[in-house]
Amino acid sequence: MVENLWDTHNVNFESGLSSLVYRSNLLGKDRSIANWGGGNTSTKTFEKNFRGEDVEVMWVKGSGSDLATMDSTNFTALKMDDIRRLLTEDHMTDEEMVRYLSHCMIDSSHPRSSIETLLHAFLPFKHVDHTHPDAIISIACADNGKDVAEKIYGDRFVWVPYIRPGFDLSKMIAESVKNNPKAELVIMEKHGLVTWGGTSEESYNQTISVIQEAEKYIQEQSGNQEIFGGAQHTSLTEKERRNTLAEVLPVIRGLVSTENKMIVTNNDSEEVLKFVNSKNAHDLSQVGAACPDHLVHTKRAPLFVSWNPQKEDTHELIESIKNGVEFFREEYKSYFEKNQSGNETMFEPVPRVILIPGIGMINTGKDIKAAKVSESLYHRAISVMKGATILGNFVSLKEEEAFAVEYWPLELYKLSLAPAEADFSRHISFVTGGAGGIGSSTCYRLAYEGSHIVVADINWEGAQELADNLNNQFGSERAIAVKMDVTKEEEVEEAIKKATLTYGGLDILVNNAGLASSSPFEETTLDKWNLNVNVLVTGYFLVAREAFKLMKNQSLGGNMVFVGSKNSIYAGKNAAAYSTAKAAEVHLARTIAADGGQYGIRVNSVLPDAVIRGSKIWDSEWKEERASSYGIQADELEEHYRKRTILNENVLPEDIAESIAFLASSKSAKTTGCMITVDGGVPAAFSR
Repeated sequence: MVENLWDTHNVNFESGLSSLVYRSNLLGKDRSIANWGGGNTSTKTFEKNFRGEDVEVMWVKGSGSDLATMDSTNFTALKMDDIRRLLTEDHMTDEEMVRYLSHCMIDSSHPRSSIETLLHAFLPFKHVDHTHPDAIISIACADNGKDVAEKIYGDRFVWVPYIRPGFDLSKMIAESVKNNPKAELVIMEKHGLVTWGGTSEESYNQTISVIQEAEKYIQEQSGNQEIFGGAQHTSLTEKERRNTLAEVLPVIRGLVSTENKMIVTNNDSEEVLKFVNSKNAHDLSQVGAACPDHLVHTKRAPLFVSWNPQKEDTHELIESIKNGVEFFREEYKSYFEKNQSGNETMFEPVPRVILIPGIGMINTGKDIKAAKVSESLYHRAISVMKGATILGNFVSLKEEEAFAVEYWPLELYKLSLAPAEADFSRHISFVTGGAGGIGSSTCYRLAYEGSHIVVADINWEGAQELADNLNNQFGSERAIAVKMDVTKEEEVEEAIKKATLTYGGLDILVNNAGLASSSPFEETTLDKWNLNVNVLVTGYFLVAREAFKLMKNQSLGGNMVFVGSKNSIYAGKNAAAYSTAKAAEVHLARTIAADGGQYGIRVNSVLPDAVIRGSKIWDSEWKEERASSYGIQADELEEHYRKRTILNENVLPEDIAESIAFLASSKSAKTTGCMITVDGGVPAAFSR
């Protein structure tokens, strides 16, 4: 049951707008009340115009914002005197409505107002809420919904048939409410709920109360019904699901990324598993969207993969997925061609939601946020289908109605508000030694250009701190941390698996984990030799091998960048173990480049030198050892390295990150097996 969260004791509003923000955030906090990005709220009040005169305005949600997180800057104020004149109009096109409302704004810097602005303006109430509660949409999407509403609300409701939001629907709702003096709510067929109140608190309380009445009735009707027709399949164990997903997600990512790369997530909550395992899941899932607001993010219907988890293996599942994605692609193209008017550009003809019995739900999107929105919305769809089938039969928009919303310019405008995509948008990067100086600079550089980041490091606390910082700066879930010792095969495999289960695959590997040791050759111990080889050669091999297999399964190509050293090609004094390992490392990169070319996997190396600032290697004995080998003090080392370069420059972690980003980008698309020195110019290390 939804809860009333209004705090009657600790709320003190400075203005009508502040009370609207509070109410909106409360409504959006519960996704069973308001979809992500969906719904809209308003309040009518008086404000000063630019001449200092009091004018009646309506504050209404701006297009593209989300009720749960929006603040005062996400609302638009419009002059009510100008809007009320529209009540005498018989019809307005969407374009005319948007143009007219833009002239009603009291401040041109405010965002464009919600698609459903006139719905709020035409109702004669100070506070209005439009939401998409699961319980109400269950009624609105039941074939007997109006009859059900009468049983719950008697003559206190208005039922309006489905038409797309805009001028006509707003006027229809206003007239219907006017004609029913007892009306306390409006149920919009196949769409949502409208409620109102004299104060912000009254409006909120009314919304919650109406929803609770519906929830109670649905619960009473559920009785001993078998939800979704009862179970047909049994879920795999959690371990089995995880292992199966690790195999199939890269395949799915490759299949859905033929037009544009996608991030791929998965969800196996109890609610989802109960649905995908049920007898009626396939047929219900193909009826259509549970709410018009879902369409841009979920498409009209998901891909339901026909697979028996008790009788078929992973190979058969992969074949079913391949066939299913191809079928979906052809069906979507047909749907588009049948309904297009000629002005639309087709979205990627691939599923946003994939349902697999025994496994759960898989979602796709241009980034983790988009995939998670799709996931969140389909949770709502499952809840609506559950409620609607308890009450009657689940119904949805007709095909042409769904297309009209999915490709509606006013709905697509919301998508245009997102930041432009950057070089590494839609990419997934795995950085070893990610918590160190070069590693962290590389993570920031790639994240700044849009990449999702897996920070892999033996230093778990450092990796997690960096991932948290990246998420705070670039968006929730854009980065994850994994604890990984590159010398331990099982930890490498588990880290790559975690990256796959989080984002669906991998595009960029930065092999950067490092250490360094220095000693005269005759004093070099076997332990020290083995340590260098284990980390810098075997470790790089293990990580690259797992990444290679993953990239090959994706069929999307990929990029690996090995962080070598000046010592990879220059025999540094008193560094036999380190120099030999670094030389082997870059030759390993070249051999992988030779093997990976046929799969579009490029492998290149960056050779830095003397990157002291931010490097944890230089906090170890290595700094003292290197200074000793040159006969200088440790605090003189940075200046020593600068003076020996041709360019007379110190090399910083950011310099290495810039070269890594170049080699991982499309700017170097025809380069593989290459080494780039970033050392300020050390003649002895010139490649030849």
